[in-house]
Amino acid sequence: MKLVLKFGGTSISSAGNIRHVANFINSLSKQHKIVCVFSAITGVTDDLIRITTLIQNRNKDAANNLAKKIIKNHMQISNACVKNSKIRKDLVNKMTVDLSELQELLHGMLLLGEVTPRSSDYLISFGERLSINLVAAALNDLGTKAVALTGKDAGIVTDSNFGEAKPLMDTTRLHVSHTIDAFLEKRTLPIIGGFAGADQHGNITTFGRGGSDYTATIIASSIKADEVWLMSDVDGLMTTDPKIVKNAKVLKEVSYIEAMEMALFGAKYIHPRALEPLVAKKIPLRIRSTFNAKNSGTFVTATPQADAQKTVKCVSAIRHTALIDVRGGSMVGAPGTAATIFSTLAKAGVNVMMISQSPSESSISIIVKKNDLDKAVNALEMNLLGKIIKKVDVTVDVAIIALIGSGMRGIVGVASKVFAAVAKKRVNVVMIAQGSSELNLAFVVKDADCNVAVQALHDEFELAKIN
Repeated sequence: MKLVLKFGGTSISSAGNIRHVANFINSLSKQHKIVCVFSAITGVTDDLIRITTLIQNRNKDAANNLAKKIIKNHMQISNACVKNSKIRKDLVNKMTVDLSELQELLHGMLLLGEVTPRSSDYLISFGERLSINLVAAALNDLGTKAVALTGKDAGIVTDSNFGEAKPLMDTTRLHVSHTIDAFLEKRTLPIIGGFAGADQHGNITTFGRGGSDYTATIIASSIKADEVWLMSDVDGLMTTDPKIVKNAKVLKEVSYIEAMEMALFGAKYIHPRALEPLVAKKIPLRIRSTFNAKNSGTFVTATPQADAQKTVKCVSAIRHTALIDVRGGSMVGAPGTAATIFSTLAKAGVNVMMISQSPSESSISIIVKKNDLDKAVNALEMNLLGKIIKKVDVTVDVAIIALIGSGMRGIVGVASKVFAAVAKKRVNVVMIAQGSSELNLAFVVKDADCNVAVQALHDEFELAKIN
C-alpha cells in the first residue's frame, strides 16, 4: 500500500521515542511505500508562540531564555538519537544551521519589537523544521534512506492567510505529486514537516493548531494514497473522555461525517479541516497509537459496515464555556436582528459556538468560550443595549454535551432517552440545539454537572459494549 503516516509531538518527545518511531517506520517500509508527516516535539510550538508574546511585550531576556531552552533540548536529542558518528555529525551541522536561522529571526523581531502574522508563522514553523531533521537522521542511521522536507519543500502552496492558511489544492496536487513520487521512485523516504506550507510568494504559512493532520491528508490526496494513519499517544477515537468515564472504549469504525463532528466537538486527535481532502478521494483514515502497534485503532471511512451503525457512538463535552442570553421585545418580528447580533460579535473577534432561539423571537441564547465572554458582553452592551436588546444575562462556567452518531437519524425517542437519563441524575439542562441532519444532539449544563451527565449518557446508550 501507499501510506501516509502522521506522528504527533508525544511520539518524538525524546531520543528513545524517536528511535522507536524510526524502527516502526523502517519495518513498515519493507512492505509498503511510506510518506511520513511529523509535528514539532511536544511543547515546542507552545514555546515558540510564547516567544511571540514576549517579543510583543518587549521582554527580550525571557524570549532569549526560552529560545536557548529550545536550542539546548534539540541539540541534546541530536547527540542521543543517532549512533553512527558521521550521520550524527551531519545532523548536528544541519541543526546548527537551522537553529542559527531561528536566532537571527528572533534577533530581528526583538530589534523591531513587533510580531506580524507573517513573521509569527515563520517563527512557529521552526518546530517542525527541527523535528524532521531528527527523524530523517534516525532513519538514515538504521540504513533507510530518508530526506527531511518542509511543507514548502514538499510543494504545499497556500493562500496568504497567515495563521489559518488554506491550501490551493490544484496547484498543491501538481507540486506535491511531482516532488514525492520522485523520492519514492528513488526508494527515499520523505519525512515532511506538518503544520506549514508557503504562499505563492514563497512566504511560510501555517494551518493553525493541529495543522499537521491537515498536512498529512493534503499529501495523501495529492499522491493518491491508499490510507492515512494518524499516530499519537491514544489508541483511537473513543466513546467519551476516559478521564471522565473509566470504561470508555475505542471506536473501531466511524464515518467521515461522524469523525468531523467529533473533531468539532473537541476530539483533539483530529484537525476539523483534516478530513476534507480525503472525502473527495474516498481515502480511509486510521487513528492509532505509536506506542501500541498491536491495536489497529479507529478506521474512518465513507461507508462504515452495518454493524458499526450504532444510534449513538460518542458523548463529547466541551468545558470552559459561557452562556449569554439576549432578550428584548423589539427583537420580535424584526428582520435582521440575529444578523446584527452575530455581526457585532464577529467584529469583536468572538467565535459563537452554539445558538438557540425561542420561537417567540424574544430571546437568543449564545454559547462562547469563557475567555471570550468579557469581549462579547462589552460588544453587545456598547452597540446594541437599549436599541434592539433590552437585557443581557450571563451564566459563567457551563459545558456543552454532544451526542454524536449517524444512527440517530430518523430514530424516534432518542431525545427523550437523553433527557430522561440526565434528569434521573438531577441535572438541569440549560439550552438545547439539534441540527436538521440529526447527526448530533447538543445541550448545555452547568460545568459542575458535566461529568455526571456524560457518565449517565454513556451508561444509558451502553457505549461500554459498543464493540
